[in-house]
Amino acid sequence: MPHCITSSITQKMRLLFSSLFLAGAFALFNSQTAVAEDWPTWLGPRRDCSSLETLKPWADAPKVLWKLPIGEGHSSPVIHAGKVYLHSRIKDKDEEVLTCFEANSGKQLWATPYKRAAFTSIFGLGPRATPSISDNCIFTFGVTGILSSFNLTDGKINWQVDTLTKFKAANLYFGTSCSPLLIDDKIVVEVGGKGASIVAFNQKDGTTAWQTLDDKSSYSSPTLWKDGDKQMILALTQQGLVALDPKDGKSHWKFPLVDRLNESSTTPVRMGNMVLASSVTYGSVALNLNNSEAAPSFKQAWKNGSLNCYFATPVVVGKDHVYIVTGGLLPPPQSDLQCVDIATGKIIWTKKKVGKYHASLVRTADNKILMLEDFGSLVMFEPDAKGYKEICRAKVCGHTWAHPAVSEGRVFLRDEKDLLCVDLNQSSK
Repeated sequence: MPHCITSSITQKMRLLFSSLFLAGAFALFNSQTAVAEDWPTWLGPRRDCSSLETLKPWADAPKVLWKLPIGEGHSSPVIHAGKVYLHSRIKDKDEEVLTCFEANSGKQLWATPYKRAAFTSIFGLGPRATPSISDNCIFTFGVTGILSSFNLTDGKINWQVDTLTKFKAANLYFGTSCSPLLIDDKIVVEVGGKGASIVAFNQKDGTTAWQTLDDKSSYSSPTLWKDGDKQMILALTQQGLVALDPKDGKSHWKFPLVDRLNESSTTPVRMGNMVLASSVTYGSVALNLNNSEAAPSFKQAWKNGSLNCYFATPVVVGKDHVYIVTGGLLPPPQSDLQCVDIATGKIIWTKKKVGKYHASLVRTADNKILMLEDFGSLVMFEPDAKGYKEICRAKVCGHTWAHPAVSEGRVFLRDEKDLLCVDLNQSSK
C-alpha cells in the first residue's frame, strides 16, 4: 500500500480517536459538573427555596413519569437517596401515615400509620408540616402536634411526643404546621406552650433539650442563620420574629411582628445581611442583622405594608432583588408575583393572578425561577428587573398548596388527590 494512503489512514484514525477522546472527556466533564441533590426538608436542602440543579425549559408539556393516589394533606414531599417520603392522613380515620416510594417508579416501599387526636378544619384534615431527614431517621410533625421519628429504611417508629399535651398548648385553627428544623443532634419546632413557645428535642430519643418563650405558635417554620462559626435560629411566632441560640434556646432579640389574623405562615428569608419576614395582614419587614458583637442585634431597614405574604415564602435572586407572592383574604382572593428591591422594599413590577391563595417558588442554579401556581400550572420565568419574562408553562396537576421538591431534573409534587413525578429532562427545548 502506498505510503501516502497509509499516512492518510493513520491521520484519519488519529483524528477519529482524538474526536472520540474529546467527546468522552466532554461527556465526563458534563457528568461531573452537573449537580444533582436531594430535597430532604422544607424548602430544600438550604431551607431557602433554592436548587443547585439547572432545570431545562420545556417545549411540550413535561412528561409525568408516574402518578399515585394519596391521602389528604398539604405536607410537601421530600427526597433522599432515590426515595420519596410523604406525610398524609388516612381517609375517614383519625390517623396519619408516612409513606416511602421509589423515586424512579413510584413503587411503594413501606407505609407506617399512627393514631392522632380528632381534628377538624375547613381547609383539610391532613398534615401540613413537611418532614425532615437526618442520617437514618425522618421526622414528622402532625397536624395535632405529634412529633415522630421513623427509621428511614423500614419506617419503624423510633419515638413519638404529643407536644401539645406535653406542653399544655392549644392547637391552631388550621392545625400545627411547623416543619421541623434539624440542627446538629436536635429537632426544633414551634409548640406554642407557656415557657415552650419553641422547643428543641433530642433526635435520638425525643427528650427535651431546651424550651423557651411564652409566645403562641404561628403556622411558620423556623430557619437557621449561619455567619462563619456563629448560628442563630430565626422563627416567626404569633408575637414576632425571634432570634435564638441553637445550643440552649437563649433569646438574642425579638422584633414585634403581629398578624391581625394570627396567620403568619412564611419562613424568614435571608437577603445578604438582612432577614425578611412577612405575614398576610402585616406586610413585609427587612431587618439588618449585626452578628459581630457578643450580643447579636438588629436595625429595621424597611417595611412595606402592601407586601402581604400568605404562605408562599419569598425567593432571593442575586444581591438586588427578591421575588414575593402576595395576596389577601378579601374576596375574591388573588395572589400576585412581585419583584422587589432588596435595599428599599419598593415594588419594581407586578405580575397579577399567579394564584388564588398561593404559588410556590424555587430558584435554580442558573437563576431561573420555577413557579407552581395553586391552580396546578408549572411555570418557568426569567428573573428580570425590567419586567416579567415567562419562558414556559404547563398544566401539570390539580389544585395544590404543597411546595414542590426538585431532584435530578424532576419535580415531585402533590395536589389534592395525587403524588406526581414530573420529568423536565425529557421535555426540554
